[in-house]
Amino acid sequence: MNKYTLVPMNENHIPELANLEKICFSQPWSEKSLREELDNRTAHFIVAEFNGVVVGYIGVFVVYESCDISNIAVLPEYRRRGIGRLLLEGACDAARNGGAESISLEVRPSNRGAIALYRSVGFEEVGLRKNFYRNPTEDGLILSKKLISKENGEENEDFINRKFM
Repeated sequence: MNKYTLVPMNENHIPELANLEKICFSQPWSEKSLREELDNRTAHFIVAEFNGVVVGYIGVFVVYESCDISNIAVLPEYRRRGIGRLLLEGACDAARNGGAESISLEVRPSNRGAIALYRSVGFEEVGLRKNFYRNPTEDGLILSKKLISKENGEENEDFINRKFM
């Protein structure tokens, strides 16, 4: 049976993630930059695999009560299959478990598909960063979501290391 799995990023993922960065972004992260995050205690990088093949990832930084999403990327041939949503759920889970009360990201206003995805999971527009992106130059919409903790001592659902159909 074909399954998607979310796993924490490790050294073996680095070359594939650097390639994914080149496919998806005009200013991709290098292998060196990705590798440095392995030792960053505030960084949580989550990789989506399909039958063991890397198909996407998300990187978040949790600092005290806030969390910032640095990147989210899915291979073009695997888009619109729910992988982005799974990665966002995994990021929210990691952020909550790290003590964050909110999670934020920047997105190009021209990236309508991503904006629709973010809004569908509860992100709201809270600001604008002028000329935030390069190649091409474009503003960055700031979207944010409040994270709600489970009440009555219930554990948050852990999306990492789970298989999804």
